[in-house]
Amino acid sequence: MAQEFTINSSTIESKINQLLPSQGGFGAGVDFTASTMVIPIVDLTESAEGSSLREDLQTSFSLGSITAFNIRSATSTMINNTGYWRVFGAISTYRTTSTNTLNINVTDGTTTKIILDGRVAPAYTNVGVSPAIPFDFNVFLQAGESLVGVSGSTDFAIIGNTRQIATIDGTLVNP
Repeated sequence: MAQEFTINSSTIESKINQLLPSQGGFGAGVDFTASTMVIPIVDLTESAEGSSLREDLQTSFSLGSITAFNIRSATSTMINNTGYWRVFGAISTYRTTSTNTLNINVTDGTTTKIILDGRVAPAYTNVGVSPAIPFDFNVFLQAGESLVGVSGSTDFAIIGNTRQIATIDGTLVNP
């Protein structure tokens, strides 16, 4: 059974009035009470998760949180760490044939899946610069998987950045 206690302390009353101005002004004679009963409080706000940042602010870019890539005439690993990642940038071509490769793949070393295939349509072949194609997507990588950019020609470019947005267990990564 809970016990109720009356607290009559001018020091505590002054501190509460200072910290909680909306509680002040009741005048003299108002007592504060305490109880031995435990009342659980469940906090469902973002602050309870250990972060006071809103989710949209949490995904901001910063100098230390993004990693740039510029892939031309090469196969290059863009990400090889586990977790949730945002990948953004653009692909572009310049006077080339549509037979060359220009894509972004997820692979485990054995199986490869194309996420973005950016080869030029035959109508743009050898006519100059085709429009840059922007991309912005999220990818989840498990252990042993990586995100790879493949450019089959110096005329094909994959340029952009990566940013980890959460660890493999879903813990958000602040910028």
